[in-house]
Amino acid sequence: LDLMREIPDKSVDLVLTDPPYGIGEAAGKNKSRGSLAKPKDYGDLSWDNSRVPEETFKEIMRVSKNQIIFGGNYYVDYLSPSPCWIVWDKDNGKNDFADCELAWTSFKTAVRKFKWRWNGMLQEDMRHKEERIHPTQKPVPLFAWILERYSKPGDLVLDPFHGSGTTAIACLRTGRHFIGIEKHEPYFIKALERIDKEQAQVRLFDALGGVTA
Repeated sequence: LDLMREIPDKSVDLVLTDPPYGIGEAAGKNKSRGSLAKPKDYGDLSWDNSRVPEETFKEIMRVSKNQIIFGGNYYVDYLSPSPCWIVWDKDNGKNDFADCELAWTSFKTAVRKFKWRWNGMLQEDMRHKEERIHPTQKPVPLFAWILERYSKPGDLVLDPFHGSGTTAIACLRTGRHFIGIEKHEPYFIKALERIDKEQAQVRLFDALGGVTA
């Protein structure tokens, strides 16, 4: 909130974020459900034990022209009705994780669905498997797909719940500028490591003239 208050009105083109829902995912719930491998222990953190205050959403709306908010179904009392929800089909198979996740948007277009497997050690693109460093981490291809459809190259994107840095990585891959805010220092440091690695890969790609192996 302190940082968002410093951002001028409507100076951000898009907020793309995944706030805590207040359902306890961070504090052990994610470790209780079965999968092919032993669930990863992300630590018993309390940041997801309560909902984000309404003031945060008011600031998000003030600073940005458009918004895409994952878990919007947990915040319908803060958000206006929308015809355009994004459905992420996680292709989870038979377990007690949710089959899909929902994102509320400020756009007036139709509902859209993106299918991308994200089930423990099983991921859609096993050749480029992402390291999971956050219990509610989203896959980069999901956010890149969103940015390509709901923003333009050069746009400024804000994520006030930066977490593992997925928004930043997706912005780098799609030519968007970004601001990331994260108050939990261990996640902030890990996100910076991911961003530095991505930027190094971009520099190498450019140095090779855009040719990959």
